Amino acid sequence: MHKRRDLPTLDLLKSFEASARLLSFTLAGKELFLSQSAISRQISQLETQLGVPLFHRRVRSLVLTEAGQIYYREIGAILEKLREATAAIAHPQADGAVTVTTTMTFASLWLVPRLSDFQRKHPGIPVHLAADNTMRDLKKDRLDVSVRYCTRERADEGAVKLFGERVVPVCSPQFLSRHPLSKPADLEQLALLHYDDPQGHGPWLAWSVWFEVMGMPSHAGKGSLSFSHYDQLIQAAIDGQGVALGRVPLVDVWLREGKLVTPLKDKRYAIGTKNRAYWLAISPLAAKRSNVQTFAAWLQERVASEALDASG
Repeated sequence: MHKRRDLPTLDLLKSFEASARLLSFTLAGKELFLSQSAISRQISQLETQLGVPLFHRRVRSLVLTEAGQIYYREIGAILEKLREATAAIAHPQADGAVTVTTTMTFASLWLVPRLSDFQRKHPGIPVHLAADNTMRDLKKDRLDVSVRYCTRERADEGAVKLFGERVVPVCSPQFLSRHPLSKPADLEQLALLHYDDPQGHGPWLAWSVWFEVMGMPSHAGKGSLSFSHYDQLIQAAIDGQGVALGRVPLVDVWLREGKLVTPLKDKRYAIGTKNRAYWLAISPLAAKRSNVQTFAAWLQERVASEALDASG
C-alpha cells in the first residue's frame, strides 16, 4: 500500500520532466530559473527517493534509463493534466491580456504596425507581445496565440494558414532615382543588402539563391552591407543604402506608403518559398477566452482584408 509520503514533491517532478524532455540539466535549469547544479541535486534526490537511476550521465549528454523512460511518459502526462486543470479554473485570466508569441521579424514588420488598428477597435483588450525566434510550446509556456513561419508539418495542430510569402528586390524611391535598375543584370553594379544567416534558417533570403533562380551567376554587388536582423536590413533599404530582398507581404506597409518600391516589375522576379507559410495557432488552454477569440478573429480579418485590397 502506497503512503502519502512516498510521493515526490512537485519541484522534483518538474525538474525531472524538464531534464528528460530536454536531455540537459543546464537547459532544464534555464527553463525553470535554476542553476545546473540545483537541477542535478534535485534529480539525485529523486533517484534516491525512488531507489532507481533515471539517467545515464555521460560526458556531454544525458540518456534516460529504462526506468527513466517509463517515468517520463507517466510524469509528463500527469503534469500536463495539472496545467490544464489549473488553467480551467483560473477565472482571473478570462479577461486578461492576450499573450502572443511570434518571430522578431513578423512582429516588427507586420504585426506592430497594425496593432494600433486592434487597439482602436478593442481598447479594453491588452496585448502582450513575446517576440523571439524560438518555436514555443503554447501550453507549457502559458502563451495564448502564436504566429509562426514554418511548414504545415511543424505548425501546431489546428493551426490556420494566414498567408504565404514571396521574395522580390526592393529599394527606396530615392535610391532608384540615383541608380538605374530595370533588369537583374543592373544589380551587379549596385549595393546589395544581405541577410547574415550563418545557421541557414532562411536560405530563400539569400541573394545567391535569388540569382540562381533567375539563372544568373551569383553577385555580391558593389559596396554591399550585411545585417544579422532582417528588420535592420529593411530599414537600411528604406534609408536608401541599397537593394534588399523584400519579404512580401511583410514589407507591404512600406510599399503602400511609397517608402519602398519594386523596381523589377515582372512577376517572374518574385520567387515564392515552397511549403512554408505563416500559421496562426491558439493554445487549447486559451481557446475559450473571449479576448483571445477576439484577437484571433481580428488577425484573420485583417489578413483577408489586405489580401482583397491587393487583388483589387
